[in-house]
Amino acid sequence: MTWITVILLLIGMQIDGMGNLRVSKQGVRLEGVSEFLLPLYVKEIQSRKDSPLILQSDRNVTVNARNDVGHITGRLTVGSEMVEAQCQRFEVRSSDGKRVLFSADEQEVSVGAEKLRVTGTEGAVFEHSVETPHVRAEPFQDLKLESPTRTLTMEAPRGVEMNADVGDLKATCRKELLLQSTDGEIFLNAKTIRLGNIPHGTPPTSLGATYPKQTVYELCACPNGRLYLAAAESGSTCQAVSSVCLWS
Repeated sequence: MTWITVILLLIGMQIDGMGNLRVSKQGVRLEGVSEFLLPLYVKEIQSRKDSPLILQSDRNVTVNARNDVGHITGRLTVGSEMVEAQCQRFEVRSSDGKRVLFSADEQEVSVGAEKLRVTGTEGAVFEHSVETPHVRAEPFQDLKLESPTRTLTMEAPRGVEMNADVGDLKATCRKELLLQSTDGEIFLNAKTIRLGNIPHGTPPTSLGATYPKQTVYELCACPNGRLYLAAAESGSTCQAVSSVCLWS
């Protein structure tokens, strides 16, 4: 027996292949676990119909796509700490392949699913502007829009609508709450409209006067727009030189 014969027996050389490798009209078939020490160039890799396809590496698995001049046009790297995709456009499609559920490129990120759910306890944090036609909370949950250290601005060319079909609608701030309409009007429509913590104004001629039994007041406005209460009498008690107007 020659050395060549021994080597052929050791590697299992046969007419249709060697060892776990078989060659047929459909291509090359590998049985079991296979290890490649150098790059592998193939047109298609697929597993058996009843088995998954597993690509495994001690460091990471990288799949590259190149153009006709050899430049990488797309790369997918699965590492121990993260999964990285490098391409001009990244898409996640529905099971039938017709709808784009998620896409990202250098210009924008688009979510095409019917609902975007954020389950983190801190909610969603946006460093810049957000454009959306509808913001809604889960059923029986509160919706909260908050800017802890800066201004919260909501703008729309045809109006901003805020509805709370069940429950309260609250807007709070530390400094000033501005409701402004440049061409239209601000319309408050409710069964009861209450203005709390409005100061009581007193004319300069009666500074220090109090109305301990007063239960009805007149709502007055200073020239600068500040509101105050004045004791209601038979005639108007609003004074442009009220202490509230002078000290505001």
